[in-house]
Amino acid sequence: MKKTLLLLVLIASALTACTQQYSPEIENKIKQVEQNLGLRILIIGRPRPTLQERMAFYHINGLSIAVVHNYKIEWARGYGWADSAEQRPVTTQTLFQAASISKSLNAVGVLRLAQEGKLDLYADINNYLTDWKFPYDTLSKGRKITVANLLSHTGGLTVHGFRGYAVGDSLPTVGQLLDGKPPANSPAVRSMYEPGLRSEYSGGGITISQLIVMDITHQPYDRYMQDQVLKPLGMMSSLYTQPAPADKRPLLATGYQMDSKEIKGKYHIYPEEAAAGLWTNPTDLCKYIIETELSYAGKSSKVLDEKYTRLRLTPYIDNSAALGVFIINVHGDHYFQHGGANEGFRSQYYALVEGGEGVAVMVNSDNGAILSEVINSVATVYNWKGFYEPQTRTIAAVDPAQLQACAGKYKSHDEKLNLSVEIKAEKDQLVATLLWTGQDIVLLPESATSFFNPDSGMTAKIIKGPDGSVTSIMVNDKDIWDKVPQ
Repeated sequence: MKKTLLLLVLIASALTACTQQYSPEIENKIKQVEQNLGLRILIIGRPRPTLQERMAFYHINGLSIAVVHNYKIEWARGYGWADSAEQRPVTTQTLFQAASISKSLNAVGVLRLAQEGKLDLYADINNYLTDWKFPYDTLSKGRKITVANLLSHTGGLTVHGFRGYAVGDSLPTVGQLLDGKPPANSPAVRSMYEPGLRSEYSGGGITISQLIVMDITHQPYDRYMQDQVLKPLGMMSSLYTQPAPADKRPLLATGYQMDSKEIKGKYHIYPEEAAAGLWTNPTDLCKYIIETELSYAGKSSKVLDEKYTRLRLTPYIDNSAALGVFIINVHGDHYFQHGGANEGFRSQYYALVEGGEGVAVMVNSDNGAILSEVINSVATVYNWKGFYEPQTRTIAAVDPAQLQACAGKYKSHDEKLNLSVEIKAEKDQLVATLLWTGQDIVLLPESATSFFNPDSGMTAKIIKGPDGSVTSIMVNDKDIWDKVPQ
């Protein structure tokens, strides 16, 4: 409790630093966003939590947000600390690791080469790779992997994501990364199954596209992206260079673990630049969002023209996975979006394909749960039709003896998982401790046998035996956890 109160005080003091003021109308919208975060489950009779409260709840040091309205950045604001030890506040200029959002901008750079006639999106990737070639084997069944497969995760390739490298570690070349050779800390990128069957996320495939860019342009990847993508988009603060140059370091946020412990060396380094290496901020990401929306409408072509932007936002083979983005249909409105997760950083953006609306949110924390809550609040304030439709629940008064009857150790019915939870009755609620992580999940009673967690949306139903004693719990209406006899 003391730690939470201290974090609230620190966040509150950082909120006042370097804050740009807007018109009264916009300031009112900002206040609405800050004071009405959108949890998955809202409790009837309780006010929505505030941004400050949720940052303290999730132990988040710093958060940055920018909002697009009518094809313009309407406002941007930073909260909390870029580095709490240094008492360095988040500003709108603070740079965060975008992690997998890097893939969205990477796709813009790759499609620019296609637009210029320098590559065919549907040709064998080995046509463009020079010193390193993809080693096809029997798993690919004679089918060739294309650049479009790489960008849409439909290449049937391994290596979902990357851990990054601690400051001071030896960094592998792209070729070493792709072959899984030291000092690479990830396995080789190889076929899992034949390409073109379905979308299965592969940061490894995106890293192949990084090498393709380098082989076609004969430039370092970060330089090409700076000159041909970031600068034309007006993303003047952003960079792919890993590690970041010294003159940028005062702007870099420090990454933190779930418990708010600082990442060793402050952040990891990602030579997998296309997949995870972008340093940016929500303001710059919103410039990318706006250009994408305008280009889609045929009103701008700073990097890609309308044809290639529409191609980039068209799902390929999969229903959602397009080229560097994922397309979400919400009651007929289509959004393009991507999230990111590096060590100590989480990020997410959503934007309407048509309509000029969008938002980008970034935190320097391994806990990204707050991202959806902030985005839901923006969606509510800016009237995004049907985007946020929370459940509502009422908390019931339950006899303490009934709560105590639920206490005990429970083991997953799925023997393959071999996982256990400990449930305790505390005051008027249950607290489930995940024994494999130590995480506590509060379960509020909707009735004597039905509980829910408003943060995650998790539900738990008590199952009783013939004698009325608690025998198991059913989580999310599907997973059974059996009570372990004492």
